[in-house]
Amino acid sequence: MDLGLNGKVALVTGGSRGLGRESALSLAREGANVAICGRTQSTLDETVNEIKKNGGICIGVVADISDASSVAHLHTAVTEAMGPVDILVNNAGGTRSREDINGTLIEDFRGTFDLNVFGAFSLMQQVIPAMRTKGWGRIINIASIWGREYGGNISYMSAKAALIAASKHAAISLAKDGILVNSIAPGSIEHPGGSWERFQNDNTPEVVDKFIEDNLPLGKFGWPEPLGDLVAYLASDRSGLITGSCIVIDGGQSVSMI
Repeated sequence: MDLGLNGKVALVTGGSRGLGRESALSLAREGANVAICGRTQSTLDETVNEIKKNGGICIGVVADISDASSVAHLHTAVTEAMGPVDILVNNAGGTRSREDINGTLIEDFRGTFDLNVFGAFSLMQQVIPAMRTKGWGRIINIASIWGREYGGNISYMSAKAALIAASKHAAISLAKDGILVNSIAPGSIEHPGGSWERFQNDNTPEVVDKFIEDNLPLGKFGWPEPLGDLVAYLASDRSGLITGSCIVIDGGQSVSMI
């Protein structure tokens, strides 16, 4: 693809592995100057070096998206090194608890929102002024199919639903400023170190096969590259009519029709 992203500054949270890494690689292939953040320097370095090896421009910043001061430091570090952010990909996420309402501590529920919602919301607010000045910006929030329908645990499901709702509301508010905001809802996508790899390692082949048979129409887990390409497309001018959308990328896994 030639999506015209040359020279655009992209920030990808949780960009050292999994879906964030693939998003960073796709944006870099399209010519964007990419900043990634994560909590471990060594994994950041691996992705940064891969992008540089392929001729791209990339920096890595150690940051914890669930911590407000760390988020502020991240934005400052990126803008000082690369300039104002044109493309924000809020990918960092996860859960502090895997229980239902009966077993979830309020601290873990709140912590899941810190990671999935409040960090993303804070970064959105920090990048919007420069985007508004330019009259151009792209914000892409990585949610989950379990923010659209029942699944997972109550903390994760609630946080991803909130992220989808915030994306929709922001999109309407920012449309006239030339800032497009969308969310992506992945299904069960496998990548090294991810939750679906752990699911397969922690269960018998019979349990895994039953899950695939019952839930995955393609007969296999998803893979990160299609999501990375979708992120790059949404970051480009070719997506100019797409804002306020939540785009499902799950191989038919969802049961919802909306």
